[in-house]
Parts: sequence; C-alpha cells; structure tokens
Amino acid sequence: MVNLLITGGTGFIGSRITAAARRRPHTHIRLLSRRAPAGNARPDAPQSSTFPDVPPPALTVPGDLADPASLHGSCAGVDVLVHCASRITGDPESVAAVNDRGTKALVEEAVRSGVRRILYVSSAAVHGRGPFRDVRPGEAPVAPASATSRTRAAAERHVLDAGGLVLRPHLVYGSGDRWVIPGLVGLLRELSATVAGCGALHSMIDVDVLGRAAVAAALSPVHEPGVHYVNHPDPVPASELLAAVCTQVEQPGGGTAVDLTTAYARAAGSPRALHHLGMLTVDHWFRDDTFWDGLDCSPGEPFLRAFPHAAPWYRSFVTAP
Repeated sequence: MVNLLITGGTGFIGSRITAAARRRPHTHIRLLSRRAPAGNARPDAPQSSTFPDVPPPALTVPGDLADPASLHGSCAGVDVLVHCASRITGDPESVAAVNDRGTKALVEEAVRSGVRRILYVSSAAVHGRGPFRDVRPGEAPVAPASATSRTRAAAERHVLDAGGLVLRPHLVYGSGDRWVIPGLVGLLRELSATVAGCGALHSMIDVDVLGRAAVAAALSPVHEPGVHYVNHPDPVPASELLAAVCTQVEQPGGGTAVDLTTAYARAAGSPRALHHLGMLTVDHWFRDDTFWDGLDCSPGEPFLRAFPHAAPWYRSFVTAP
C-alpha cells in the first residue's frame, strides 16, 4: 500500500491527478485541505465494503500553504507527495506566501516525515516569454517574467533541493480550462475575426493525460529526481489551434481574418487579448521524449483528435451568461 498525499486535489489539474490516483490499486489517497478536518472522508462517498468496485474515498488532512504552522503533521505516514497547489492570481505577497514559502514549508515537513518521493507540477512559464523551439530539459534558462512564475520557479527549487521531481507542462487544455481556449475565444471576440499568419508551435497536453502522467511519474521506479517537460510529443501549430477553436467552439466575425498588424491594433486596449495574441506568434515547443519512456502511461491522442472531446464543455463555458 502506498500512502499518497495530494495538494490542490480539487483544482483543474489536481482533480485529474486525484481521479487518476483513485484508479491505482494499493494506493491510499489523502488530500491536503485548508477547510476539512483531519481524517474526514467525504460523507457522500460510497464505501468500498458496500460497493467493492469503488475505491475507498480520499481522506482529507488539514493544512494551509499560506500558514506554514498549519502544515505540521500533514505528511505523517505519507510515502509520496504530489504537490500541484499553486496560487496563480493575487498580489505578489499572497502569491509568494503560497507558492514560495508555502512550498518550502511543505517540503520541509515532507522531509522531516520521511516522505520518500516528492513531485511538483509546475509550468514551462518559468522560462519566460520565449521563443523556445525544440527545447530539451536543461537547454533554456529559468527566467520567469511574472510574479507568479517567479514564485513557481522558487517552489521548483525547494522541491529539487529535496531530491524531488518537477513536471513542466506548457498549455493544458480540456474540460475545466478557463484560461487557454477561453482566452483565445476572448481574443477572437475582441478582434471580430480570426488571425492569419500565426506560425508559432506550442507544446500542449490534455488535462486528463496530465493527471495520469503525474501519478504514473510519482509512483514510477525509473524516473529519477530532476525536471521533465510533460506535453504531447507533437507540437501544435498556432494556425491549427485557431482553426480548432473557430470550427468547434466559436467563430467570431463569421470566418473573416485579419493580419497580425491589424490584430495588434484592435487588441491594443485589452491586456489579456494582447497576451494571447503574443502567444500565437512566439514558439513554445518543449521536447522531452524520455519522459514517456518506461512510464506506464501514454501521451494520448494528438491535439486535433483529442480536442473534440472537450469542445462541448468549451462551447457551454464561453456562452454561459
């Protein structure tokens, strides 16, 4: 039996990690929560004695990354820690409190408790703005361009110094994504058109595949400490990404297209639109084929075959009042 503690287990990525871990035999799951009392299983979860095919419910242990003292005892009896909780928005101090100092305190508690493996789900955003084309681990400097990315880079260092494993996905998509695809829809609405001439390549991964990959790597006997990029091996051209959004989610402007100069002029008043427009024009292609070697998990279908599964959720989300 492996005792696995997950932080951020109810978030966009963390919920998929929790689901993947629940499907693993001989794995006992705990979720760190700043609201739930220690040892309190979800009251509505079926018990395995009544439903033998359903894994036992995850237990919750109290702990708040913004309050390091509350983490004392949170890792007692834990074999593997999967840390995927991050604060993405907020003022720089609150972001640092969770991502930097909170991770430091959590890792120290894990080391004190004898946790034998620590895995942190970070982001390729720690490298900064790019361009990055066919970059392998160790080839690009860590040069974060935002407060959030700086604190996540600090979190990585705490994990790596403790002999842990860091995963860096780039663009994560799927049901529950409120940033990548919705941001592109917002850009196209701002422009009242799609954009022509976008030749950038992007590493992407389906969130369900990422959840399975994180658990597989955390439990893998062959993946040594260090940094891995976790994306589908085939990069996605920005033109294909835009075409998929327009044909399967929403097509503002009725299919008209503008060039990049016009697009930048129309998006000038929207920082978020400008951010996503810049994303379409700068390569962020990170290669790490060795990550999938020896892992009992595949990178899944390429983007054009996987995206239609999530498209109905996106259509519902972007049209919600």
